Amino acid sequence: MTFSQPLLLRALLALVGSLCLGLFALSGAAAQEPYWADLQPRSALVERGGSLWLNCSTNCPRPERGGLETSLRRNGTQRGLRWLARQLVDIREPEAHPICFFRCARRTLQARGTILTYQRPDRVELELLPTWLPVGENFTLSCRVPGAGPRGSLSVTLLRGAQELSRRRFPGESPRARGAMATFTATARREDHRVNFSCLAELDLRPHGLGLLQNRSTPQELHTFALAPEPPSLAFPRLLEIGTEQLVSCEMDKLFPAQEAHIHLALGSQMLSPRVSLDGDKLKATAAITVKEEGVEGEDEQELTCTVTLGGQNRKAQGNLTVYSFPQPNLTVSEASVREGTFVNVTCEARPGAQVLLDGAPEPPPGEPAWLTLTASEEDDERVFICEALLEVKGEILRRNRSLELQVLYRPRLDEAGCPGNWTWLEGMESTLQCWAPGNPPPVVECVRPEGGPAIPLGLPLPISRDHAGTYQCTASNTVGQTTKDVTVMVEYGPVLDQLGCPERRTWLEGTEEVLTCQALGVPPPMVSCIPIGARAQLPVGQLRVTREHAGTYHCVATNLRGSASTNVSITVEYGPSFGEVDCPGAWTWVKGSDHQFSCEADGNPEPVVLCSRAGNSSHGELLFPHRGSHAGQDPAPGLYYCNATNTHGSASKRVTVSAESPPQMDEAGCPSHQTWLEGARAPMLTCRAQGNPTPRVHCSRDGPERPEKPSVSRADAGTFHCVATNSHGSDTRIVTIGVEYRPLVAELVAMPPGSVKPGGNFTLTCRAEGSPPAQYSWRTPPGAPNIGLSGNNSTLSVAGALGSHGGVYECAATNTHGSHALRITVHVTGPWLWIVVGGVAGGALLLASLGGLTYYLQSTACKKGEYNVQEAESSGEAVCLNGSGAGPGAGGGTGAEAGAEGGGAEVYSIQLTST
Repeated sequence: MTFSQPLLLRALLALVGSLCLGLFALSGAAAQEPYWADLQPRSALVERGGSLWLNCSTNCPRPERGGLETSLRRNGTQRGLRWLARQLVDIREPEAHPICFFRCARRTLQARGTILTYQRPDRVELELLPTWLPVGENFTLSCRVPGAGPRGSLSVTLLRGAQELSRRRFPGESPRARGAMATFTATARREDHRVNFSCLAELDLRPHGLGLLQNRSTPQELHTFALAPEPPSLAFPRLLEIGTEQLVSCEMDKLFPAQEAHIHLALGSQMLSPRVSLDGDKLKATAAITVKEEGVEGEDEQELTCTVTLGGQNRKAQGNLTVYSFPQPNLTVSEASVREGTFVNVTCEARPGAQVLLDGAPEPPPGEPAWLTLTASEEDDERVFICEALLEVKGEILRRNRSLELQVLYRPRLDEAGCPGNWTWLEGMESTLQCWAPGNPPPVVECVRPEGGPAIPLGLPLPISRDHAGTYQCTASNTVGQTTKDVTVMVEYGPVLDQLGCPERRTWLEGTEEVLTCQALGVPPPMVSCIPIGARAQLPVGQLRVTREHAGTYHCVATNLRGSASTNVSITVEYGPSFGEVDCPGAWTWVKGSDHQFSCEADGNPEPVVLCSRAGNSSHGELLFPHRGSHAGQDPAPGLYYCNATNTHGSASKRVTVSAESPPQMDEAGCPSHQTWLEGARAPMLTCRAQGNPTPRVHCSRDGPERPEKPSVSRADAGTFHCVATNSHGSDTRIVTIGVEYRPLVAELVAMPPGSVKPGGNFTLTCRAEGSPPAQYSWRTPPGAPNIGLSGNNSTLSVAGALGSHGGVYECAATNTHGSHALRITVHVTGPWLWIVVGGVAGGALLLASLGGLTYYLQSTACKKGEYNVQEAESSGEAVCLNGSGAGPGAGGGTGAEAGAEGGGAEVYSIQLTST
């Protein structure tokens, strides 16, 4: 940065002034206290065991002696005439006050200082917490921070995780005080389980500019638990049979943390391996117990225990379980498989002390066996003997039983219940032939057809057909003997109407004799009936004489007990051709363009071939219909035609007269879509012609409100007309647009800016004209006027930098094919005031002469055709002459406008008297 010399001089003068004032103040102070001693730093905070340099100085010119008094250790000293510097090392005292002194002029000069030491909280000790604490029990957190200080700057915070439980500060303590202790009593909660507790010590030296010193104790994890005083719930069976397996379970609720609890199950000295499950605060153990047979006879009691351990505490439940042995009883038979008529012995016995029961045998005394003797018969086959043993253990009745089935061998038997002699089946259904014969061993049953044919397997479902009907011989045999039986199978099926017994299509000839017959297959034999669907007459039973009314479709139905079948029989009656007026009109008028074309059809079966040709022409004349029942490919020419119909049974003929008509149609030739009229001419008639047969009627209407008819054309006649042509076959519509043209008229001639133009200024003249077709613009300008510009359509004239030669009369002319019209305007280019004053006198006479000439002119022949209106010259400076037809848009004249009549005899003049 640079300074100018005046500024630098001003700064130096200000500095000298300040120094003078300071010296003056110092001289005043020195007069009061001429010499002093100083100690730097006066106040210091040093970490315990650290070092510090002290500087002791004076302003005494020649001190006699000086020194630094302190109890702290010194390491080195540096001296000067008026100063002393000494290093203090291993500073450990909490507080020291060194004194700096000098002897000067028989006076002792002194300066005292203060040195404080601080010690970091290097040791933060949190007393050990118990391993487990019951939920709801109080515990004490105790934190010790030995040696840290000064205590007044120390704070101790006890934390649960990151949550502050307690903070202790020591305000007002002596600087010499060191170390701190903090305690907090809390209640163990579930939320405290596995939460870290810690202690935070903070030594705040920020007021001394040394920052905040922190240290934290090693975190300790707390374990809390909840264990109900009640024992666990033990569920087990009272009795356990040797060699069987039973489930025991033990559960305890209100455990926390349940996942850290342990549960043990034991049966006597045998430790069980339970399956442990956890559900919220509930712990459950389930185990299967089994007692082996060794060493147990009769009944024995064993103890079942369940122990739950959590947080170093146990809860125990126990119960007694009785182990017993009760095997199945013994059931024996003299012979398990015997022939019919053989004697059989059955014996039932159990363990000592048990009561046995045998079906059909008397009840023996307790501990004795039961027995039964019988003669085997067919009814004893598969007889089950049950031996039941009962034993009372601990007041509970136990039951054991064993069963044995007796086999009795006997010959087979074919009865009606197991093997019916008559079977009736339905064709198409799935049926099973069952022929079962009792016997032991189980007999083998076979059924065959002696006469041959398809076999039916026994006991298997089979789709049945009518071929399975017949008589079968069934034989049952085993090792004891055999028996035989005849079985008759009848297969029923619904009616069947086929082409052989009932043809679907039949052709009869009118006048002949026929019979409608239909035969159906089926079991039982079906009945057949036919009713008409589309025929007009019911067929009698037996022979009939055929008429056309018998043609149609008949529905024939065959029925029996197993269903019904139906078919449609179509009867066609053929006959020779004939013409009717409906199907072949004798006089026909076709409409051009319509989809409906003439057809000539003849009645007959087979369908006749119809040919129509124009009369009076060789080779059958013009062909109207090339084949039977067809439509003409194009509209036929009007005239007389002969139609002939033939089929295999004969022919017929008819005369047909054809005439043609057409709907209305308008085109550009008869009804031009755009027509142009001339304003002022005699009003023409809007006519439109339409083609068509009958001759159409045409009506034209104007869109919008109707206007009264006038003898001559006006611009209001322009618009859109809707022309509609109608006859009996339809209508046609055409839109006609009428345009009205007229000669141009200059509606406006405006100068911008209005009034006078100063030399060098700019001005524009805008001309606007109305006319149809649109007018073309042309201009007449003052002679010798240079630099004149025109717009694209010549409607605007512009001058940049006006000169005196630009002043004068400008004329705008508008021209189209029907005439032209023009307006004039005068532009004044005025000079400065000096020229006006100089030329005032000379121009006065000229102005008076001009006024007189103007007055004479207004009364001259140029105004004889109209009227004049002279406004007050003193106020407006304008005089205007208007004729009757020229009072159009330019008659009111803007400033400086002079209009002249051209092309139509209308004249408009204006003169502006301007003053500057």
